[in-house]
Amino acid sequence: MPDTLKITLAQMNQSVGDLAGNAAAMLAARDRAKGADLIAFPELQLIGYPPEDLILKPALIERAAAELDKLAQATNSDGPAMLVGSVFVRDGALHNGVALLDGGRVAATRFKHELPNYGTFDEMRLFQPGPLPEPIIVRGTMIGVPICEDIWQPEVCRHLADFGAEIFVCINGSPYEIDKDTLRIDGVAKRRAVDTGLPLAYLNRVGGQDELVFDGASFVVNGDGGLAVQMKDWEEQEVETRWTKTAKGWRCDRGEIAPLADHPEDIYCAMVMALRDYVDRNRFPGVVLGMSGGIDSAICAAIAADALGPDRVWPVMLPSRFTSQESLDDAAECARLLGCKHDIIPIQPAVAGFDEMLADSFADKAVDITEENLQSRIRGTTLMALSNKFGHMLMTTGNKSEMSVGYATIYGDMAGGYNPIKDAYKMTVFSISKWRNQHKPKIGLGRDGPVIPENIIVKPPSAELRPDQKDSDSLPPYEVLDPILLGLVEHEKSVDQLVSEGFDRPTVVRIERLLHLAEYKRRQAPPGVKLGTRNFGRDRRYPITHSFRTA
Repeated sequence: MPDTLKITLAQMNQSVGDLAGNAAAMLAARDRAKGADLIAFPELQLIGYPPEDLILKPALIERAAAELDKLAQATNSDGPAMLVGSVFVRDGALHNGVALLDGGRVAATRFKHELPNYGTFDEMRLFQPGPLPEPIIVRGTMIGVPICEDIWQPEVCRHLADFGAEIFVCINGSPYEIDKDTLRIDGVAKRRAVDTGLPLAYLNRVGGQDELVFDGASFVVNGDGGLAVQMKDWEEQEVETRWTKTAKGWRCDRGEIAPLADHPEDIYCAMVMALRDYVDRNRFPGVVLGMSGGIDSAICAAIAADALGPDRVWPVMLPSRFTSQESLDDAAECARLLGCKHDIIPIQPAVAGFDEMLADSFADKAVDITEENLQSRIRGTTLMALSNKFGHMLMTTGNKSEMSVGYATIYGDMAGGYNPIKDAYKMTVFSISKWRNQHKPKIGLGRDGPVIPENIIVKPPSAELRPDQKDSDSLPPYEVLDPILLGLVEHEKSVDQLVSEGFDRPTVVRIERLLHLAEYKRRQAPPGVKLGTRNFGRDRRYPITHSFRTA
């Protein structure tokens, strides 16, 4: 029996449905890990995670089996065994599982036992739970391979330990949420390690997939709960971990402890990575966005420049007669700081055309929000025309505070393909804007130094759809609004609970009403990266039509 072991943890990105591409990347990683005994890959690395209903296609399942066989054959050559996450059919049941590939064959398979069915996850819709797994033997060592959710409950790890597991290698597709890295290590992995006395390698994927983004941040904890290895967040990385068998069992030798992104850099990196993979995987040459001279469009342009490079970002100012010279100047200066192309397309000719076209129909009606929304919809149509003509994806720029209360124009500023700040409240937008002016993210492709003019950050927010308009004319100050929304959305609190915490009752009642009324708008909003625990879409799924209010 060997008393040393080398396990390479391959923290990789994935492309959902690109089986050949994912397989080729794994083979290349195996070639780089020649000295290891085992190389492990994240959950469903062959398929891509989450596959959603794509996994129900028989053709995909057949091709996955064929690609897995090819990978198995490759292990007939010198190099490590492979732990590959894929999908498997057994007795007519579909399983999320992992295969040990060694010696030119599929040496073992194990299936996920605990299927998450909350928040962003609906694996019970797609998979059947596997039986409680037993360890697999790798180079004479008993290794338990719990899959993601399997370590969030104690049963699987205890069962594996009872059946002789000496090391846990847990493969994961764990989406980013604020502060989740601490929860993974302290709240879950260390508990399982200490409970069983066994070391645990936690391997997570990295990269964006539609509204989810994965931060990597893989790690190893020993049986005493001590952190032995911390891999980087927000980057692909392959790390060879070295293990020694002692009188008390296996221990991982001390390796690199990479620093993880502090707050709010973690949020900013999530936005950058999610947008980058969304744009690149959907083969857009770049993005186009409306640049209003306000903070939301400015931070979205900065995120895009860091995700794609300034030359792939096209801000367009679409002034109306209500647009101030201050906004024109701020937008131009922001584009200059970012190093992006910047165009100005006045919308007044189209506004005049609509006024004339609708004059008879609106003859008996006073000017109201309809005319304000027409301006927004003209801008949306103009930007979509640029997108159609040049191929750039139209990026929307509405924050979560606005989306919560419907302070956005459907078919206007909500029109587009992706929104990087969809799950960021307005106060978060201010926070990351100030941070970005002082720091460049470690995965950023944009310029060093300040990228948002200070005036954009400090001036009162305004949609500029009527004379002297301010957001505060229609909404409470964001310092008040955002905590109310956090209570209503993230924590599902009632009006009475929030009033007991010191908020004004009429204000809370009004905000709850607006929140529910705007549900139909949010159903038609573009996707955007999930940052917190209750994003609109994957987490919070409310009916459009309902009459319940807590007031």
